[in-house]
Amino acid sequence: MSGYFELVDAPDGGYRIRLLDGTGALMAVSITFPTKKAAVAGIAKAREIAGTGLIRDRSHDQQPARPRQQSIKQHVKATRKSTAGGGHGQLVAAGRRTGIGH
Repeated sequence: MSGYFELVDAPDGGYRIRLLDGTGALMAVSITFPTKKAAVAGIAKAREIAGTGLIRDRSHDQQPARPRQQSIKQHVKATRKSTAGGGHGQLVAAGRRTGIGH
């Protein structure tokens, strides 16, 4: 089964989106949206970005290079390789703006 989005109540009011993988492991948490309609629009934007967005390495050990497009196949292969040791490479963006809905 592929991953899925969950629409949940935000602790301070409004709504957040959680992205979970096929096993239910948390992958990301969105910013707070004021309405369900805005959250649903955020999901549509996240789907668009996930399918076409560039990968920008902003980690401390990044190599100086221009951002480049990575195919879905290459991304999945790299992700499987990096989590082969049994870990779940999780990206949680809670508490900061992810660009979803902006």
